[in-house]
Amino acid sequence: MDIKSGKGGSQGDVFIDAALEEALNAINNNDGGPFGAVIVQNNVIIARGHNMVIGSKDPTAHAEIVAIRRASLILNRFDLSDCDIYSTCEPCPMCLSAILWARIKTLHYGCSKKDAAAIGFDDELFYELLKGDSNKYLDIIQTDRDKCLKLFNIWKTKEDKIQY
Repeated sequence: MDIKSGKGGSQGDVFIDAALEEALNAINNNDGGPFGAVIVQNNVIIARGHNMVIGSKDPTAHAEIVAIRRASLILNRFDLSDCDIYSTCEPCPMCLSAILWARIKTLHYGCSKKDAAAIGFDDELFYELLKGDSNKYLDIIQTDRDKCLKLFNIWKTKEDKIQY
């Protein structure tokens, strides 16, 4: 099946096409859903990833997370602020958070979260929870704050810490 149709020609098309190829790998290998991502630095793809939730039995193995982990290993750093990410779909809240933690400045995506919901990947409950509109899914209980603050104070005064 040829999924690379459309106008074509731009550098971005090459990168989204690579993400599409990764998504097809996920489908063909039964690794996970139809999601792929690539990390680009200086107009060069440095890491690729596709959804591997089923194959790895890891619920966090979404395409964007897989690509970010690989890029971090390749570049030997956690700051990817000089990179872009191309994804076949608007990232879920977890992946969007990972993109922000990696300090990636530009996200390019194909399908929307509504498109994903239409094929069974509906994250609306997560968005509601993050907005504070729902707690139907998760009981959230703060406990032992004083004990945990002691640990935070150790970090705060640690002289050789590496802040991220």
